[in-house]
Formats: sequence, C-alpha cells, structure tokens
Amino acid sequence: MGGPAYQTRIRFPIALASPSCLVFKQPRVVLSENLGEKVTSIGFKKVPRRSILQLMVFAPIFATANTILAAPMQEMNEPDVVRTLKLPSGVRIQGKGREASEGDLVEINYVCRRSNGYFVHSTVDKFSGESAPVILSLDDKQIIKGLKEVLIGMKAGGKRRALIPPSVGYISENLAPVPEEFGPRRSLLSHAKEPLIFEVQLLKVL
Repeated sequence: MGGPAYQTRIRFPIALASPSCLVFKQPRVVLSENLGEKVTSIGFKKVPRRSILQLMVFAPIFATANTILAAPMQEMNEPDVVRTLKLPSGVRIQGKGREASEGDLVEINYVCRRSNGYFVHSTVDKFSGESAPVILSLDDKQIIKGLKEVLIGMKAGGKRRALIPPSVGYISENLAPVPEEFGPRRSLLSHAKEPLIFEVQLLKVL
C-alpha cells in the first residue's frame, strides 16, 4: 500500500494591512487533527492596531505632499525697475523715451499735482476720460524750464513723471502750461512757489 496522500495548503490571514508592516516567519508544517493531514501554514506577526490607523491617517497627506512637490514650479517674472534721472537743475524724472528736441512743437497731456499728491490741474477729465491736449514750444521763453527738460528726449507715446522745483517752475505767470479757465489757473499759480509733480504723455512731435 502506498502511503497516505498529503495536501499542502497555504493559509493567509484575512486582515487589511500594508505589506511594509508585515513580517514573515519561516513556513511550518502542522498536523490537522480533524483531517489527519499535514498542512503548511505561513505565520505573521500581529500588527498593532494603532500603527494601522496611523498609516491610514497619514497616507493621504503624504500622497498630497508628493503631488505638490512633483508639480512644475510656476515661472516668475522679475519686476520692472523704475529708474529715476536727476538733472542738474534739480528736476527728477521717471520713465523712458527719446526724440523731442529743444525748439520743437509738441502735443502733450499732463496732470499736475502738489508734492503731497494733491490734485491741481489736468488736461484729462478724471470723470469722463476725455482729454484736451495742449501744444507747447520747447523754448524757455514759452514753457516752464523744468517741464521743457522733461519733454526733451521723449518720443511720441512716451510717459514721464517729474518733480519740478519752483526755481525752474512758474517763475512767471506767462509761462505755459497754464489753464485758460480762471479757477484752475488761480489754483495752479497759487502753488507756484512750491515743488510740483507733472505726469506727462507726449502725443506728437509737430
């Protein structure tokens, strides 16, 4: 007679756990009393419930962090640098542009403010946006010297902001630009002895 037939079974625990948390033991052969057969089983160390719960809590966090770190970095542009040019007369200019020369006729829009930012006059209506540009000659006898220095070297479409000291400002009431209306004219000339800020846009060189 041949010996009894043996069947080998592998028993796996019905438990949800991460493979990294399980430690395998060497397989061992056990005898089943009821079936009278040898069964090979694989044993596992018991994983603490706390470890499994911690893994379930932190796994989504780690996955999200990995996704964020793996995303491409957003390209950042360097901010524009605003340069200030100080002329020998004390006029300070911000902006770019070249072309207008001394003696040229130019068409401009401007906003005039006090050095504390208080509005004085503008060729652009702040409510409707409509403009009434002025034509000026880049000549010391017709325009305030500080503004002439600002406009010389600008090109059409260029914009500049300048702080003009009173020494190169309205030293005479006959110098342009001066509003034609009595109220704005009086307001402008009342601040003639203090520094004024001009924001100008050169529209055309005539």
